[in-house]
Amino acid sequence: MDTARLAKQIQFIVEIDQAKQVLRQNVVIGTKRQENDAEHSWHMAVMAIILSEYSAVEDLDMLKVLKMALVHDLVEIYAGDTFCYDEAAKQDKEQREQAAAERLFSLLPSDQGLEFKELWREFEAQATPEARFTACLDRLQPLLLNYHTQGHTWQKPGVNSSKVLERNHMLKENTPVLWDYAKQVIDDAIKQGYLKL
Repeated sequence: MDTARLAKQIQFIVEIDQAKQVLRQNVVIGTKRQENDAEHSWHMAVMAIILSEYSAVEDLDMLKVLKMALVHDLVEIYAGDTFCYDEAAKQDKEQREQAAAERLFSLLPSDQGLEFKELWREFEAQATPEARFTACLDRLQPLLLNYHTQGHTWQKPGVNSSKVLERNHMLKENTPVLWDYAKQVIDDAIKQGYLKL
C-alpha cells in the first residue's frame, strides 16, 4: 500500500470539506439560508443524471459531466464565490481561481491533481459538449432556486430580465428544450414580480 498517496488523498478530501462553508448568493428553497458550494455541486450532479436526455449532443460522456459538476466550484474554497452579475468582482475572478486551482489540486497525488485541474479547465473553457452541458446546468440550477424563492438574488441591484436571459442564453444551442423552459420561467418570474424588466 502506498501510504504517501493515501495520505495526500485523505488530506484533499478533508480540505474540500470547506466547500460546505463557501456561501453562494442563492438561498435554499423553503428557507432563508444561503446555499453552499457543496449543495450546489451535488444538485447539479443529480440534475445531470435526470436531464441528460435534453443535451443537443447525443452520447455525452456522463462520467465526465458528473466529475465536472462535482469539481467545477472547488476552487472557490480559496477564491471565494463570485456573484455572476457582479461585474467588478469578475475582473480578477480568472486570476483568483487559477491560483486557487494550482494550490488545491496540488494537494492530490500528481495524476489525480492533473485530472482534476484538467476537468476544471475544460469546464471553464466550455470547448467540449460535456463542459457546455455542465455549464448549462450551472445556469439552470440558480434560475430554479431564484424562481422558487421569489427572485431572492434577482432583487439585488443591477439584476434584470435582460441579464438573466443573457446569462442563460447558452442553453439555447446546447439544451434547446431547457432553454424554452428557462424562458417560460423567466417570463413568469416577470409576471409574478420576482424579476425586473
